[in-house]
Amino acid sequence: MKIKVGDKLPSGEVFCLDKNKAVRKVEINSLFENQKVIMFGLPGAFTSVCSAKHLPGFIKNYKEVKKKGVTKIICISVNDPFVMEAWGDAHNAKDKILMVGDPFCKYIKEIGADVDKSEKGLGIRSSRFTMLLEDCVVKKIKEEKDTAICEITAAENFLKEI
Repeated sequence: MKIKVGDKLPSGEVFCLDKNKAVRKVEINSLFENQKVIMFGLPGAFTSVCSAKHLPGFIKNYKEVKKKGVTKIICISVNDPFVMEAWGDAHNAKDKILMVGDPFCKYIKEIGADVDKSEKGLGIRSSRFTMLLEDCVVKKIKEEKDTAICEITAAENFLKEI
């Protein structure tokens, strides 16, 4: 990853759905300003490890996250906002995790988290990472060497270190 501890997140746009299920383009830093946030990125909605461990781990550990003073949890992936919303709904992430899409992989590339998963039919995707941010500044970041693994980026393990 290009971004590291102490860096301020670069500006950029991501997409999510509003309460009326309309697509909303959001300046990403507006999601972090004056807040303590965990953002985790992963290769794709509905993919095996992402669906079995990464997203469910943050849902399961939601209360623990809040005890750490985190005000918001954001899940980002190289998917469109409709897919991210449907995936969040399938896992009961509502009111716990903000599901955002980076469908053109612009923001993921900006922070240096892009990986080529073409051999698996996925194209350019996000690496698997989890980061803690305070007012747009990276305080802690963990990235898996292999996207098929979710250990150091898993909610329960990441929370032990913050």
